[in-house]
Amino acid sequence: MTSDVLIRRVSRVEARCAPMEWAWAAQNRDLIEANWKRRTAQTPKMFNGRVLLLSKLEFEQDLCRNTYFETNYANLVAWIDGGYPDRSIANGFAMGALRGSDGAYICGVMSAHTANAGRVYFAGGTPDLSDLRPDGTVDLAASLTRELAEETGLGEADCHVDDEWIIIRRWPTVALLRNVTLPMTAGEGAALIRANIAKEPEPELQDVRVVRTPEDIDREAMPLFQQSFFEWVFAHT
Repeated sequence: MTSDVLIRRVSRVEARCAPMEWAWAAQNRDLIEANWKRRTAQTPKMFNGRVLLLSKLEFEQDLCRNTYFETNYANLVAWIDGGYPDRSIANGFAMGALRGSDGAYICGVMSAHTANAGRVYFAGGTPDLSDLRPDGTVDLAASLTRELAEETGLGEADCHVDDEWIIIRRWPTVALLRNVTLPMTAGEGAALIRANIAKEPEPELQDVRVVRTPEDIDREAMPLFQQSFFEWVFAHT
């Protein structure tokens, strides 16, 4: 899969999970175990649950079709920390592109106890078994709204979620975004989220940032896919 950036709008996303043996993980068990020990020494609250990674991404007219497989979170973390040594798979996740009624966007700043401490991006996360339906399909729409609620305290009644998807493919990262619009300005939304996270004993976010112009793109703290999204947005507005 090419590492070139592709940004594409689609009306539908279909996702399913299929059994697959991840050869890289099987061949690097010692490396993965050592990396997990190092990571949990730094952030002890990290949990080695089961997550879904992307093995195939296909476009068909107005449809994006994803195929996932199940693996341990420790495998994912070691793969990322190692610089994505196996380029045959990707981390494909749903995110809410949260914005205010004034068109400005709101990103979260990840808390110190999380795996991505200090990073700045939209609420979202790698899908897990809670997103897996009994028929083997993966509910990415539910993953998006769940992560938004967990990180910001905003429920579906607090905002409008677009039906359209925006796919940011920067392999081996694939972000599947939907615009999520608040009935208030981004500044007011940021204040509401800060109030919500202040109520949490251990919130996933330590703060939020409002992004209004290209000058607000943080080249140090934002992952590349997030930078690509904002570059695309500001180039088309």
